[in-house]
Amino acid sequence: MARAFLFVLDSFGIGGAPDAARYGDAGANTLGHIAAACAAGSGDRSGLRRGPLTLPNMTALGLAAASRLATGSDCGLPDSTPAAHAFHAAAQEVSSGKDTPSGHWEIAGLPVPFDWGYFPHAQPAFPAELTAAVVREAALPGILGDRHASGTEIIDACGEEHIRTGKPICYTSADSVYQIAAHETHFGLERLYELCETVRRLVDPLNIGRVIARPFVGERRGAFERTANRRDYAVPPAGPTLLDRVEEHGGRVIAIGKIGDIFAHRGVTEVRKGAGNMALFDRALEAMDDAGDGALVFANFVDFDTLFGHRRDVAGYAAALEAFDRRLPEAMARLRPGDMLVLTADHGCDPTWSGTDHTRERVPVIGLAPGLKGGSAGLRASFADIGETVAEHLGLPPGRHGASFYRTIA
Repeated sequence: MARAFLFVLDSFGIGGAPDAARYGDAGANTLGHIAAACAAGSGDRSGLRRGPLTLPNMTALGLAAASRLATGSDCGLPDSTPAAHAFHAAAQEVSSGKDTPSGHWEIAGLPVPFDWGYFPHAQPAFPAELTAAVVREAALPGILGDRHASGTEIIDACGEEHIRTGKPICYTSADSVYQIAAHETHFGLERLYELCETVRRLVDPLNIGRVIARPFVGERRGAFERTANRRDYAVPPAGPTLLDRVEEHGGRVIAIGKIGDIFAHRGVTEVRKGAGNMALFDRALEAMDDAGDGALVFANFVDFDTLFGHRRDVAGYAAALEAFDRRLPEAMARLRPGDMLVLTADHGCDPTWSGTDHTRERVPVIGLAPGLKGGSAGLRASFADIGETVAEHLGLPPGRHGASFYRTIA
């Protein structure tokens, strides 16, 4: 039987979304602008990286070709000999939004046609009645933050007051999200999780997609660090996803990183976590070694988004892409006939863009399937085509959304 490995490079868009202007993102291109900045020298930072963006392994899988499908440009990536059995495509999102749950659910064959609830870009950001309910039901002395913010910045700004007062740091973004940062020891990790469960219930009537626990450690400003104990409390998918279908047909679903949380742990057999992309890559490789016939290993590599995209760190994003690319041969070497490896993304987060929000973009769909002829699968009308292709590869019946391109590359 077949196995499938689905790796999401969180926020690695390649531009060209036809509806980008609707989201204020006309011209956004995560890959293109990183590559251009590196070529011009502005994507360099002393001690981090130098020179043009170099991604030989992803290019051999068709990254430049996918970029041409999305925007007509290969972003100046150097030519590379195509890997045997490699395939490529570019996909555009049909879901309403540019957030993490919508992108992942659509990848897994379940587009999101409705609009999530969002908090206004004002201070305070949260309705007074919601904050009063949170404080009352969780027996809190109050909250800090109450605004749109970058997580690391607001923790740095409010961390000392949080430790002194016991008030959790609550903030949001352009996503449909209520985030809560609290110190692992001074506030308590389990207490933070319990607080998030309370808030999850309270924001359900507002149709908020996620409540996220953001634990951190450290004792003073400039020394606070978020830990790997993040937990997302997401609305369950509104219908069956690829994960449900794999599990229903006897397959094992191994979720790497935040995948389990994104799907509210539905259709997930096992969760493996790690602190940062390289640790997550280690967990993904271990899962590839453990995966039996019919298994799906679904991984999210979050650093691209949280550490570099939202922080508008071009050099950091470029270095992270190159580090990921250097490790790809380790995954490719584990593939056997009957396997499929797919690399894609859930949205964009152009680090050259204004603000700190995600950007509406097409995403690459590149991969390797030993035994298949590979080649171009063209421009896909929905991220759901990815899930349907994986489903057909695993021998599952078709789902309700998307069109498989498996036979194009078989």
